[in-house]
Amino acid sequence: MTKNTLAAGRWRGAWSAGGVAGSNAVQGAAAATGLGALVVRAQPLFMAIKWAGVAYLAFLGVQAVRSAIRGDYPPLGGDAGDRRAAGAAFGGWRQGFLSNITNPKVLVFYLAVLPQFIGDGEGLPVLFVFALSHALLSLSYLLVLTAFLDRLRGVLTRRRVRRGLDAVTGTALLGFSARLAAER
Repeated sequence: MTKNTLAAGRWRGAWSAGGVAGSNAVQGAAAATGLGALVVRAQPLFMAIKWAGVAYLAFLGVQAVRSAIRGDYPPLGGDAGDRRAAGAAFGGWRQGFLSNITNPKVLVFYLAVLPQFIGDGEGLPVLFVFALSHALLSLSYLLVLTAFLDRLRGVLTRRRVRRGLDAVTGTALLGFSARLAAER
């Protein structure tokens, strides 16, 4: 979401935030219906999701490090509603969704947290409300962060600052990928 906001403005950042929130809603619904527990217990499926997450994080990390090394950034563009806006919106949403849906820890989080909020006689509807409220809260937070980053965009997209951010972000993503790969 941060990269999308800095690279293409508030519009793409907001769509990226929507992708993260949409992924939260899907994983929350999966946990609420019990599908999440099946995914976690079905070791081959859980491992496939884990390794997809490892690969996607590594891919994003390599892209960021490569951008930092090249240091060749296009000039700042606005959020102007041109013909590419729909493609930029979908690209932002897709990146936010994929980066979050392939993170098995999000599903495990829902499985660990949601059951603590249901009492006797409450069931699926209550779990759905909690799962969707988390998705809406994350969307709200990420949209506020997007607006903040968009205001700082002029400073944060200076070539030297951007190269530093890309280097740090890429290194962190590669580290997260390696850590996820090393977990048993």
